[in-house]
Amino acid sequence: MSENTSMQRLKILYLYKIFLERTDELHSISMSEMINALDHYGISAGRKALYEDIEALRTFGLDIKQLKGNKFGYYLASRDFELPELKLLADAVTSSRFLTEKKSNELLKKIESLSSVHEAKQIHRQVYIANRVKAMNERIYINVDTIHSAITEGKKISFKYFDYDVQKKKKYRDGIRICSPYALSWNEERYYLIGYYKKYDRITNFRIDRMEAITILDELSEPKPDDFNLAEYMNSSFSMFSGEPEEVKFRFQNKLVSSVIDRFGKDIMIIPDGDEHFTVRVKVKAEPPFFAWLFQFGSKAKIIEPETLKTKYIAQLNEVLENMD
Repeated sequence: MSENTSMQRLKILYLYKIFLERTDELHSISMSEMINALDHYGISAGRKALYEDIEALRTFGLDIKQLKGNKFGYYLASRDFELPELKLLADAVTSSRFLTEKKSNELLKKIESLSSVHEAKQIHRQVYIANRVKAMNERIYINVDTIHSAITEGKKISFKYFDYDVQKKKKYRDGIRICSPYALSWNEERYYLIGYYKKYDRITNFRIDRMEAITILDELSEPKPDDFNLAEYMNSSFSMFSGEPEEVKFRFQNKLVSSVIDRFGKDIMIIPDGDEHFTVRVKVKAEPPFFAWLFQFGSKAKIIEPETLKTKYIAQLNEVLENMD
């Protein structure tokens, strides 16, 4: 088979590529421009053959439209991802702290490749990465994939877990950790593993960018508790602190209804308490992030019960005040 014959067989694929890369609703391509573009790839084409190829691409499923009049030409009218969707994806990639700057740039280029070269400029111009606080662990993508596989297979995993010291060096916590993975969660721009950790004898969570040497074990995971609900678990967490949630009754001023719904969801029961207040019962993890959330409302929010939590909150406030001296 001659090289020319081989390239001719690839003609319709290159034509597909040309439509994807060069055309959109605002940018069409004329027949002569198609011929020149194919010639760039070393492929000769006649007008009649191109008409047939375009019809074949339409039959295949491409939404190729034709402009008539002064701007006669063809363009790809729709794609798997429309431009507004690609912009949303680009924004998510850019703002995600769990992605390193290198990986953000790589993913943005791939997102741009899903549009025409003209629309790609709009995607590129709207994003800004430099000086963002980004993750430092390049292996997070491998970590996520490995954990997904373990969840699917119902297997335990082992891993090393680390923090950073004041010299910004990794400091590994004691021993290899083993847990039964149940789910992955993206919370406050971080990826977390949620699963049963035998050492704590409870469901807990780990930051995936702080995990290393993740290995899927042959041992089956501990069965997920029947009453475990991921949404409830997340709503009770003001940060991904470990700990058992407890039921708390609050009293808020009516102006805080939106803030309370934003935090706990629309399914909570709101009970009017006079003309200016309401009460709710919710489960929370009573850790420092919870106290920080509550403190922002000042006297507009109050813990009604349990008394032990009220005492703990007051102690937290006193500790802060003493540290101000």
